Order: sequence, then C-alpha cells, then structure tokens
Amino acid sequence: MKQLSAQDAMFLHLESSRTPMHIGALSIYDPTSAPGGEVSIDQILARVEDRIGLADAFSQTVAWVPFGLGHPSWVRQAHVDVEFHVRHLALPGPGDWGQLWTQVGRLHSRPLDMGRPLWELTVIEGLGDVAGVPQGAYAVVSKVHHSAIDGVSGQEVTAAVHDLDAAGTLAPEPRAIRPDRPPTDAELVARALAGAARQPWRFAKVTQELIPGVRALFDGAVRGQLDVAASVAAVPRTRFNGVVTPHRTVTGVRFPLEEIKRVKAAVDGATVNDVVLTICGGGLRRYLSAHNELPSVGSLAAMAPISLRSPADSVAGGNRVSAMTVSLHTNAQDDLERLQLIRESTRSSKDLEEAIGTQLKTEYPEFIPAAAAGSASRLAVRLAATGDRPLVSCVITNVPGPQLPLYSVGAELIDMYGTGPVLDGLGLFMPVLSYNGSVTISATSCREMLPDPERLQAGLEESFGSLVASVS
Repeated sequence: MKQLSAQDAMFLHLESSRTPMHIGALSIYDPTSAPGGEVSIDQILARVEDRIGLADAFSQTVAWVPFGLGHPSWVRQAHVDVEFHVRHLALPGPGDWGQLWTQVGRLHSRPLDMGRPLWELTVIEGLGDVAGVPQGAYAVVSKVHHSAIDGVSGQEVTAAVHDLDAAGTLAPEPRAIRPDRPPTDAELVARALAGAARQPWRFAKVTQELIPGVRALFDGAVRGQLDVAASVAAVPRTRFNGVVTPHRTVTGVRFPLEEIKRVKAAVDGATVNDVVLTICGGGLRRYLSAHNELPSVGSLAAMAPISLRSPADSVAGGNRVSAMTVSLHTNAQDDLERLQLIRESTRSSKDLEEAIGTQLKTEYPEFIPAAAAGSASRLAVRLAATGDRPLVSCVITNVPGPQLPLYSVGAELIDMYGTGPVLDGLGLFMPVLSYNGSVTISATSCREMLPDPERLQAGLEESFGSLVASVS
C-alpha cells in the first residue's frame, strides 16, 4: 500500500463527470509482422493478462481516508478482471481517419470506473480507409488515470505490453501481482495522523532548502539576468479558456523527426521542443484566425510540464513534474521568426524555473491539509474559467519515446498519438510523442471549443510546412 502524493491526489480531486482526469494514447498496429499475419482479441487479452504484474497501475485501486484526514492510498488487488478493462469494437465502413478520431473522442469522454483499477484498453478494428495505415491494421485506445502516472512514468505501462521484436524473444519477464492486504478505515486514519505528526519537521527542511532559490531569483531579477516580467505577461482569453462540457474531440498529425531536427539546426540554440512549440503556436494562430478570433494584443501561452525524474526512477508510478510557462508568440506572423522568439522564451523560462527551484511547486502542496486540498483545487479551476486573466492558453507536454520499433503480440506499433485531460479554463491539451523516427502532435479539447478538429490539424501541418520551406 502506498499513499498518493499531494500532486497525484490533486488529479483525483479534479475528477468529475465533465472533467475525467485520465491520459492515454491512440496506438495503431500492423499485424502483418505477427505469426500468420493476424492478431485476435483473445491474443491481446492473453498478453495483457500475462503482463498485468509489470505495471502497478494495472492492479491498484484507490482507498480513501475517512473524513479526508489524509491523501488516499493505492492498494494493489490480487485479481484484475482483464475482460472488463480490455474492450473491443469495430468502425463501420469505410473506416477512415474522421471516424477513428470521432471514436477516440467518445471513448476519451467517458470517465473510468473509480471503484476498479484506473485503466482501460479499447481495441478498434475496421480501419479500412485510414490514409497511411496498411490494410488489416487495428488501433488500441488506452486510458490511465493521471493520478497513477505522468507522461514519463506511463512508459512503464507501454513497456509492459510491448516487446522489442516480433517474435517476443526480447520481451519483459512477466511477474505476478504483489497484492496488498485491504486496509481498514482505522489503519488509514492512523497512517494519516502519523504522517501529519512529521509535517512540521518536513516543512522546516523544505523551507531551508528554498531560501537559496529565493535569493537567486531576487539577484537575477535585480541584475536583469531573469525576465520575471515576461513570465507574468498578460495572456489573452480565447475560446479554450471557458467552461468545458463532458464531450471531447481529439485529433493528431505526424511529422518526420529528421525534418524537425533540420529546422532546429537552422536557428542557433534552438531545441526540438522549441520547434514543436513553434508548430503548435503557428497551428493555433491559423485556427483562431480562420474563426476571426486571433487576439489583437498579446500572445497565447502554454503550460509546459517538466519532468523531475532521475534515470533511476524514470518508471516509478505517480507524477513528478513541475511546469514552466512559455509564450507561443502567436502574434508573430512569420513562422521562422516565431521559432527564434520561442527559443528566447524557453531559455528565459528555464532560467527562471531553475532559480525558483521545484520545492515551492512540488513540496509545499504536501503541507496543505488533504481535506482542504480538494476544495482548493476545484476553486482554482473555477476561478481560471471565470476570471478576466487566464494564466495560460493550453497545455503542451512533450514526452520522448523509444526510437526503435515496438511490437505487441507480434504486431508492429506504427503510430502513437497522445490524449489528455481538459478542465474549466484550460480546455486544450496538446501531447507531443516521439517514436521510431516520428513526432506526433495531438489535441484533446471540449467538443464545443473545438468542433472542427480537422481545421486545427490543417493549421499544424501548414505551420510545419512553412518552417521546412523557410530553411530549405
């Protein structure tokens, strides 16, 4: 049994029928590499059953502390009903991208069953007319609650059901679930009270560690080395800063990683992530312009999560992230100019983040009483949706993946697009995944905010094409 951190518990507190807080992916497989060139749903079920012990998220359920006296705990179950968690459906003809994305949006709209392990897989067949996808291919839509994993620790779930070759000779070794004894309410309360008794000493230690960061922030601002003003610049409201409905739209587009690297090399000091942010900024500028909604003053800004994991805990469950705010410079018309501006913005944001340190964002929330933490999280979301000044326009999270092919039941994984949660005031989530020489940029939004996801997809493609043409 393991208690959730304050950061993990926040995602449970934000869960509602309108705002399910799971993350996931649309993965597309080519079964021609599998024995016999086919993969059945029974084989997929057997594979998940065999590997269920390789990722804690597959078997853990939430145990709430009575009266909100502490953060909830994860309790591993001895048995997981795999047939409940792995579903199966087929698209009607013709089975094209539009139908597939619509189905992904519908699946992503549905909350997970909070009384069971917080994950689902849905196998989708009938991809008869999906451009760029071979005949006979199938898709898998995955959902895992954000309280259980972040983008980096989610690789544990990915690794659990994949092999490094089609024959399965380079595969993770299956292991049995290590179940926990179900705790009593009295035990949960006792653990919570014991943790509370240690808080004063932890608070003093964290405060002491924070002092050098505060001093560095002050000195950097005085000397002009840190642009604090830019980090709090006004962000204009857009359609993505309102109240969300329970219904989701999802879309995505794939780009060659080599082309992104070529664009990066044309601007001194730029990174792959800078190019990705530039593509997103250009896509959003084009989308809002098409609706005559591009703000006349100011620029959209993105919250960009930063992983705090060391290589040693890269697959440990839960969330270990901070975040920086980056201007997308949507007020710049030229895409290459936007890349140059974003390069400076990300550099400034990283310097500011390093000066502040991570304690304030990741350690101090641990000292908020658990009962108050839930109310504070929900209040912050309501204020973000109704206030005059949004903090950010969207979330853009970049999750590097393996640069070699993966296989599941012998079928090669050929495409992977991310999905994520949206909230009131933060109605656009754009995950970026890299895998085997490609980068995919996806968008999850409220159906009322993004009723035409194909238009945003076209904007992203135009932004990328403009950057490539600028450096050719």
